[in-house]
Amino acid sequence: MLALAASSHPVIYWYLTRATGIVALCLLTCAVVLGVTNVSRFASERWPRFVIDGVHRRVALLSVVFLAIHVTTTIMDGYVPVTLFDVLVPFHSPYRTFWVGLGTIACDLLLALVITSLLRVRLGYNAWRSVHWLAYACWPVAVLHGAGTGTDFRQLWMFAIDAACVLAVIGAVGVRLSLGGVGGSAGAWR
Repeated sequence: MLALAASSHPVIYWYLTRATGIVALCLLTCAVVLGVTNVSRFASERWPRFVIDGVHRRVALLSVVFLAIHVTTTIMDGYVPVTLFDVLVPFHSPYRTFWVGLGTIACDLLLALVITSLLRVRLGYNAWRSVHWLAYACWPVAVLHGAGTGTDFRQLWMFAIDAACVLAVIGAVGVRLSLGGVGGSAGAWR
């Protein structure tokens, strides 16, 4: 259905690529904020830890879905010469090589997170957790990719979205650090 609609209006891929990239960044930001919150062991009667953990997993999965659509529409868009190989191998794309390369790195890091999360039981908690720290590298690389490749970055509304994402993560990390890092013990933090 999508391919049929896009064949009659090829510009739809461009709009889908932009929109899914923005949504994927917002969802990834939420997943990082929830991950920082979960690692800090925030819990209350209203928001038990298992709820935060479940929301974190679902938001992270949804960000992967939107990333997959973002990548697919980018490849299908005939205007930008990006191939599946360019999506998997950083700094290979002839189109905005550096910025697309950052997107590739972010995508590869997220792919590693997904694979290790699926294999968590077989890998063991410590190995999974070590790889899971890549989320903290994936997020800023994704932000930079959007800023360098995104055609809307200079628009006030897109700048506001990027700023909100950055402030949300900085705020979450700041709260975590101010409460003593992972083992903080203030109020509902355990």
